[in-house]
Amino acid sequence: MSDSRVGADFSRYLLDRMRQLEERNLTLREQKDRAEGEKRIIENQKLKFEREVRKLRSELERLKTGPLVVGTVQDVLDDDRVVVKSSTGPRFVVNVSQLIEEDIKPGIRVALNQQSFAVMFALPTSQDPAVFGMEIEEAPCIEFDQIGGLESQISEIRETVELPLKRPDLFEKVGIEPPKGVLLYGPPGTGKTLLAKAVAHSTEASFLRVVGSELVQKYIGEGARLVRELFELAQKRSPAIIFIDELDAIGSRRIDSATSGDREVQRTLMQLLAEMDGFDPRGEVKLIAATNRADMLDQALLRPGRFDRLIYVPLPDRVGREAVLGIHTRCMNLHEDVDLRRVADASEGASGADLKAIATEAGMFAVREERDMVYHQDFEHARAKIMDSQPEREQENFPDVSFGQYA
Repeated sequence: MSDSRVGADFSRYLLDRMRQLEERNLTLREQKDRAEGEKRIIENQKLKFEREVRKLRSELERLKTGPLVVGTVQDVLDDDRVVVKSSTGPRFVVNVSQLIEEDIKPGIRVALNQQSFAVMFALPTSQDPAVFGMEIEEAPCIEFDQIGGLESQISEIRETVELPLKRPDLFEKVGIEPPKGVLLYGPPGTGKTLLAKAVAHSTEASFLRVVGSELVQKYIGEGARLVRELFELAQKRSPAIIFIDELDAIGSRRIDSATSGDREVQRTLMQLLAEMDGFDPRGEVKLIAATNRADMLDQALLRPGRFDRLIYVPLPDRVGREAVLGIHTRCMNLHEDVDLRRVADASEGASGADLKAIATEAGMFAVREERDMVYHQDFEHARAKIMDSQPEREQENFPDVSFGQYA
């Protein structure tokens, strides 16, 4: 074999060997990169688990700490000490933690160390959860065009409640203060609550609704506290509207009574009077109240400055009854023989709630017979069922209340 052939074979061998070494080197480099990636993943998981362990240990230490005592600051001394009254009763002179950033003032609630009674941190002002539950998150889907026969009442309540919130500049130009409150009174079922719902829908203000009986509490001072916190919440949410339904539950005329229950109701009423027209300004907080018995209300409630507008919501007349029936039947499939004017003429003395019940009952007659259309005779039967079959209702006397009458 010649030397040239041996040299060529050796060169090919070297090339093949170098190629193998390069491929192996590339494979080892890929394995190294993969191992380093897995190492980074494991290190990240390790850090994550270490943070989780530290968090759990911190939570465990926090849960192991003893409970704190709730107290009230009575007085602030000059040497970073305060006089506090604990929830157990006695008063103490204690130190204040240097970590507290809030200003410690008399009257605020604080958390006290159980052993040294040192002030650890300030607590927020207590609020009754029942008061927070009075705020309506979603406005009712009632609009003013869904209320029939009360055009003058709608105009009055809009200019008294809605206009001051939307256009306060108009009152500033004239130089007068906008009205503060509206009292809706009249027979049951005439649309007083509907007017309040429409106001809540048309304004962008916060709406707080409370029934008068909810403010009557068992213990002394609880009802007055609810009234105070209700107006405080309205101030925080201002512009806001407070709607008190069935006002006569707490606003009835004060009389000399020996029962403790009556005296507690009178305390709640006096707190309401103070909040409506007291020393502190109410700002953009409007008050709407509704009652069926305006003749029972206390004289102090009806004076100007508390309720600047008294709106009487009467039973609808014939035109009003026809308008109410038109609203409640706008989505009904009516036959061409239906004459709402005749139904309105035959429904003398019916309230808005009665007319809604007549329209619903007429639809029920069609449903009972599996029809998809309501005839006039269905309204006649419904009117007879709702109006004629009821026991004769006493006609209550709802006078047109004026300021002079109760002054």
